[in-house]
Order: sequence, then C-alpha cells, then structure tokens
Amino acid sequence: MDPYKVLGLTLNQDGTVSRSSAMPFSSAFPNGESLPDSTATVSSKDVPLNPSHNTTVRLFLPNSLPPSKSLPLILYFHGGGFVLFHAASAPFHASCVHLAASVPAIVASVDYRLAPEHRLPAAFDDARDALRWAQSAVASDPWVRDFVDPTKFFLMGTSAGATICYHVALDLISSKLNLSPLRLSGLVLDQPYFGGIARTASELAFANDKILPLSANDLLWKLALPLGSDRDHEYCNVVAKEAKEVKFLPPCLVRGHNGDPLFDRQKVFVEMLKKVGVTVVAKMGSPGHHAVELFNSEKATEMATDVKNFVYGGAEIGTPGTRLENKL
Repeated sequence: MDPYKVLGLTLNQDGTVSRSSAMPFSSAFPNGESLPDSTATVSSKDVPLNPSHNTTVRLFLPNSLPPSKSLPLILYFHGGGFVLFHAASAPFHASCVHLAASVPAIVASVDYRLAPEHRLPAAFDDARDALRWAQSAVASDPWVRDFVDPTKFFLMGTSAGATICYHVALDLISSKLNLSPLRLSGLVLDQPYFGGIARTASELAFANDKILPLSANDLLWKLALPLGSDRDHEYCNVVAKEAKEVKFLPPCLVRGHNGDPLFDRQKVFVEMLKKVGVTVVAKMGSPGHHAVELFNSEKATEMATDVKNFVYGGAEIGTPGTRLENKL
C-alpha cells in the first residue's frame, strides 16, 4: 500500500508535496447558511490571522442569538495529520456550522500552516497567534465583542487539531501568557492524534484501516515532525515523557472510538491526565472509525451533544481525575 497514493500526495524534489485530495472547499456565508433538515442558520466569515504566514480564522456565528453576551468561544483546529486540509475544507466547515448551531457557540476555526512545507512546531506557533487573536477579538471583532462571554473560552481540535490544542495549552501554562479578559475553561480533544515508535495493539489490529492505515500514519508523522526526529519526539509521543505542565491543564473532554487505530494511545493519554489529577470527561469506546463524525450525521450529533454538555456543564463535569461515562 503506497501511503502517498492513499493520502493523495506527491513528493516534490524540494521536499514539498503536491496535494490531490478530492475534498472540496466551502465558501464562507456572511449572510447565513441553513443546516440540513433544520431551520437553524449559521453565518460565517474569514478574518486574517497572521498575513506574513497567510493564516486566517473562519468565524461561525449562530443566528439564533441569546439576549446577552453569553455564548462560549470555541477556538477550533481541524484535523489532517498536520499535512492535509484547511478550515475551508467542506467536512470541517460543515462540522463547525453544526457545532455553532448545536452547542450553541461562536466557533473560530484556525487555518494553520501545513507540513512538510512548514514542519512542527509551525502549527503550534500559529495556534499561539490564534490565542492572541482571540484575546484581541473580544474588543475588536463585532461578533465576538457583542455575543461572547469571555469566561467561556475553550480550545477544541479533531485528530491533529486536538494535538495542537494539547501542546498550545501546555505552552500557555509554561509561558504564563495572560489572556485576560478570556479565561480558558477547558479543552475538547476529539480523537487526538498521537504516536510512537512501539506499535500498539489497536494500530496493529487496524493496520489496513480505510481512513488511517499504518503506512499513511507513519508517513504523516515523517512529513510533520522536525527533520531528524522519530515518532518518540515529544510532539508525537506525549506520554513517553510527561510534561510538568500537564497537571495544571483545565478540564478536558477526550473522545475516542474503538475502531480507530489510535484508540489505545488515546486511552493511555486519558490515564496520564487522570494520574496527575486533571479533570477528565472521557467519552471513549463508542463504535466508529477515525474522524467518523465528518462522514456520519448521527456521530456528528453525538459529538455536538458531548461538546454542549461539557461546555455548559460547569461544576457538574466532575472532580479532578474523574472519568465520566467512560467505556474503557
């Protein structure tokens, strides 16, 4: 199985890749778009992030607005193994539309730089830019200024996007960056994308997975990690050497499916968080493959419900180290 063919990539002589993914793009809809089988509408717009890096943020605003500034702000990072896709890629655009309407929340989807043209930590640097953008948007962007409760600020990512969330949250703790008036209330880590040299049982069991076969998984890390690094690098194998900042993380919602090759790594990650006393809401073990919510409307609704319960759960999400509704 040629991993380049699986991923729709062609390696160029200069080390860049040409991407031939069939995934279409969605335009922003400043005047609103309707959700399938729903009367709800969501407006979206693109705003610049860092012009020197050609990065942007796509904002999603539910049109059924509360009477006061009470919406959460979810800073979202799409998946794609750090190599593929954009905030405008149709499945990720649709997922953010669904989240904005269903939670409800203002969702800010970050279009970060991709590897191998921009290897890690470039995506993490773009996430830091996005944090500073969110802080300034509380005063400068009318959607955020008029409708967001700055004490309800969440980082969320799917697959590689969840890995970005995790690393930027650790950096936020170590740097002691003041995000006032924003207050980071939690992380939503949907099927986080972790790796390592030693194979896990789930990786071997799903070596020929239709979404993330083992050969493609290895290639994505080869293209994304700093040159000369292997899959035990701290960006990839986050449990090999536990970062000292982990215990200071805010509450985390971690989601994983039992048909995902990465499922075993996600379970170990949840146990690491628990061990150091992080408040964990673990939604682990439901049927499904990696990124299933992008292709299955029932799973998309399930994810949105989990996010809604976490974001609005407040003190009810549990005490430090708690695993709620866990199917490990």
